[in-house]
Amino acid sequence: MSEQVELTDPVEQSVGGFKGHIFRRVFHLLMFLIPIAYFEFGDTVAEKIDFTLSQLVSAVIIVAIIGETIRLKLGFTIFGQREYEAKQVSALAWGGLAIGMVFLLVPIKEYAYPLIFSLTFGDPFMGELRRLGVETREVVIYSISFLIVLWLICWYLFATPWWLAFIFAPICVFAEMPRLRYIDDNATMLLIPLAAIMILEPFIGLM
Repeated sequence: MSEQVELTDPVEQSVGGFKGHIFRRVFHLLMFLIPIAYFEFGDTVAEKIDFTLSQLVSAVIIVAIIGETIRLKLGFTIFGQREYEAKQVSALAWGGLAIGMVFLLVPIKEYAYPLIFSLTFGDPFMGELRRLGVETREVVIYSISFLIVLWLICWYLFATPWWLAFIFAPICVFAEMPRLRYIDDNATMLLIPLAAIMILEPFIGLM
């Protein structure tokens, strides 16, 4: 069973200090480009290498796992990573795996965009609120409100059922909150809502 861990200062823990922390946040935000690349260019790229789109996603996940295994074997971190990630699976690797699972299991815009955007924008939003000393109760309230707006934007842009905003904003927020030693919140913030989507999908019927 994974242990709970105490919150640490993300700036102090970041390789590169404050600059490394900012780089990590910017990189995290830029992950919003991943679903755009998947839906706009994925089929074309897959056809060029004679793969199906799901095979391409699986291949990327496998390469990422191999790369992370090598990194852990050598025990190094890169600019922006946290020092403790030298000895455990990184947030980047967990996030990549979780995003890949979204594409494999719910590969439609109505689900993939709001789920991935919740991680891309919601996780840094919550992290910065904590870093600024906002109390946990306010972090939860502000973050749920932020994600409701985000899911409603996805309703407007991608036809995500609007009522899912009021179910999944709280799920995403509470899925981010456990401080687990070996499972990063990049994984829990996507995989827990993903499981909930799959449970509800027979009643929604978009796939």
